Amino acid sequence: MPTPLDRLLDLPQAALGVRATRQQALASNIANVDTPHFKARDLDFRSALQSAMGGSVGGPVELARTSTRHLAAQGGGALDQSMMYRTETQSSVDGNTVDMDVERAAFAENSVQYEALLTFISGRLRTMQNAIQGQ
Repeated sequence: MPTPLDRLLDLPQAALGVRATRQQALASNIANVDTPHFKARDLDFRSALQSAMGGSVGGPVELARTSTRHLAAQGGGALDQSMMYRTETQSSVDGNTVDMDVERAAFAENSVQYEALLTFISGRLRTMQNAIQGQ
């Protein structure tokens, strides 16, 4: 059962996970800039965050475990549903849709947002620590 302290960090923690998943998708796009017929992918942050928080239509999808020794899934499935192909602005002759300018800008913006979330979470934890210590 989650405590009030756990619930205090639920949203920032979920947002951090979505930002990390988006960073992986953007890094994959950049890594495949020269791969023929590669289609650039990105996350819709709002729907991915709703899915990560369990607020999507139908709720999160549970994986079936056929043995008690199987490890439980650690998210990701709901985020995969929010992953979409980026709208093509200008594909190359080989069918690759990665635009390095767009990818670099999105990567930098997502990095800044990730760092801001880390700073926010750090501040929340510091505030809770000060409250516990009575400062």
